[in-house]
Amino acid sequence: MNTTIKTITVFFAIIFLVSCAKVPLTGRKQMKLLPNSEVMALSLTSYKDFLAKNPPMPASDVFTQKVKSVGQKISISVEKFMKQKGYADRVAGYKWEFNAVNSKEVNAWCMPGGKVVAYSGIWPVAKDDAGLAVVMSHEIAHAIAEHGNERMSQQLALQVGAMGLDLALQKQPELTRNIFLSSYGVGTNLGVLAYSREHELEADRLGLIFMAMAGYDPERALTFWQDMSKVGGAKPPEFLSTHPSDQNRIAKVKKYLPEAKKYYKP
Repeated sequence: MNTTIKTITVFFAIIFLVSCAKVPLTGRKQMKLLPNSEVMALSLTSYKDFLAKNPPMPASDVFTQKVKSVGQKISISVEKFMKQKGYADRVAGYKWEFNAVNSKEVNAWCMPGGKVVAYSGIWPVAKDDAGLAVVMSHEIAHAIAEHGNERMSQQLALQVGAMGLDLALQKQPELTRNIFLSSYGVGTNLGVLAYSREHELEADRLGLIFMAMAGYDPERALTFWQDMSKVGGAKPPEFLSTHPSDQNRIAKVKKYLPEAKKYYKP
């Protein structure tokens, strides 16, 4: 092993140790280099910029009403669950907002702080409130598990290296912003979000619990992901994708259902 590789290896080992956190429920250790205050600031700025370019659908629209209604129920269940599990600090700064935008994209996302946007293109796949709850709880779960911070930390560490994150955030704000947007799936289809397969399955597991606590049958996730598998035509093999294969995801959802059912109260 040459000196450069050794230096990089030691660098990543150190930053992992000093920034280690755990994902709620799964207990998986994750690397988070960015302070929550920085992530929240990026979130609010990016959210406002997005809505300025993509005005929300009117409050009178049926899809908007469903997004807000379903989202509000899930947000209550999220805060209740996090408090029960001792992770109330993760949602302490959340100020939930739910908006719908008119777009053919099959997409939805949740930024840190509870800023949620659903695209009208998701409705033909969701079909009903429970289907919408599947996708919204899944996206909210990504934010709650702080997958975006983890993904950003990985990308920034790789791209700025020993320059130091503080310096990089000051000198390369455009790079930071682009990594933030890609990490949270803004402007990308639901099927190509920049999360790892491990992140996706964690979001599935947490999301099932969130929707169950909100009063939606978690079994609805099976038909939702089956319908999602038909969107977009042919897909690459699982090992080439950041997402689990359709078959693997559905198998995992079936495995998680007994756990989620414990929280389900119609």
